[in-house]
Amino acid sequence: MPNFELHETLATDTVEAVRWPLCRVLLMNDCRYPWLILVPARANMRDMHDLDPGDQAVLMTEIDRASRALTGLHAPDKINVAALGNMVPQLHIHVVARFRTDDAWPSPIWGAHTTRPYEPVALDNALRSLRAALN
Repeated sequence: MPNFELHETLATDTVEAVRWPLCRVLLMNDCRYPWLILVPARANMRDMHDLDPGDQAVLMTEIDRASRALTGLHAPDKINVAALGNMVPQLHIHVVARFRTDDAWPSPIWGAHTTRPYEPVALDNALRSLRAALN
């Protein structure tokens, strides 16, 4: 998409898994949670209502697709979907598989602890299974 650039914080904190018609699907580099971030590849978007109605519909479909992929891979107790943007102004949607046994349950994951990046082999394995589920 012309003029689209991924925000530097997202580029630093994630690994691209796949590209869908609207979104870049990114894996958050925190092995504590199966955590995807969907970023609509549109320039200068801050909030979902900034997207045109057609892109809004595609976004909802892609959020559903990501949620179902995480559910199929991990059988979580809950899928959390959030679009905050207080720290990173670029429109992005978090899709996080949550478990009653995870480090932050039942609280939000933001600010609960510092991130724990994947080890290289674990990251490769996570991306391989994730890409299979997302495609």
